[in-house]
Amino acid sequence: MIFSEYLKLLRPTQWLKNAMLFFPPFLGGAILDLDTVYRGLFPFAVFCLGSSAGYIFNDLNDLDNDIRHPKKKHRPLVSGKVTPVTAKVICVILLLVSLGLAPLISARFTLYLILYLLITVAYTFYFREVAVLDIFCISSGFVVRLLAGGEFFRIEVSDWLLLTVFLLAVFLSTGKRLSEKLSLGSSAGGHRKTLANYPDGFLDGAMYMTGGAVLVTYTMYVIVRSFMVYSVPLCCFGLLRYIYRIKKGQSGDPTDSLLRDPVLFMVGAAWAVLVGIGIYGK
Repeated sequence: MIFSEYLKLLRPTQWLKNAMLFFPPFLGGAILDLDTVYRGLFPFAVFCLGSSAGYIFNDLNDLDNDIRHPKKKHRPLVSGKVTPVTAKVICVILLLVSLGLAPLISARFTLYLILYLLITVAYTFYFREVAVLDIFCISSGFVVRLLAGGEFFRIEVSDWLLLTVFLLAVFLSTGKRLSEKLSLGSSAGGHRKTLANYPDGFLDGAMYMTGGAVLVTYTMYVIVRSFMVYSVPLCCFGLLRYIYRIKKGQSGDPTDSLLRDPVLFMVGAAWAVLVGIGIYGK
């Protein structure tokens, strides 16, 4: 039981976000090389350690707000199942191990990891309280992961792919903020100050705008890649499904949405298969 609480503290389900490191080789046609996959497991693990340290750091600095949150209050640290002292020790160990292993990959990869951690610290101490900047701060973390993957696998990340990932991250982050505001109602500002600063309708409009922008940039990315253009309808359906979940009052967390929504999971899997056929089926 104690081990499971420590594991929950690391938020392993959020490690799915670090799969972004594998996007460059997947879309670059190199993911079927088992040696590529095996080599990628090490930087993936290093980024997971670093991101978990960031999550713990954020939880430690948000205890007062999380304890009043209907869902977050059940987290190990907030519920008291893991003490703050223990959490701090684990956070420091994860941070030191990740930063100690990163140079074994490359200097630039290390810089990307440090940049990700600095963004996390900046978000925790300041940007999460500033409307719009909080969303951009979260979204930049996905871009850093993408660039870190491109660096490790020595694959150039195209401009259209970079824009697509960034805009998709803004879309998802906006949806998550909107779902929080809808679920928390009048007490939203007490849990997260920025939620009170967003005018009614702003997050809705921002979500719709960035969702449309994602569809445009993704179409521009795949339109010259033959069979991959047929994945655009799946992309459109996935965006609309996520919006549907938000407006129905369901969780806007991207990881939870993908893992707990069978329809969204199947669409994601179908997208991966279709894109895989387009890239590797030649």
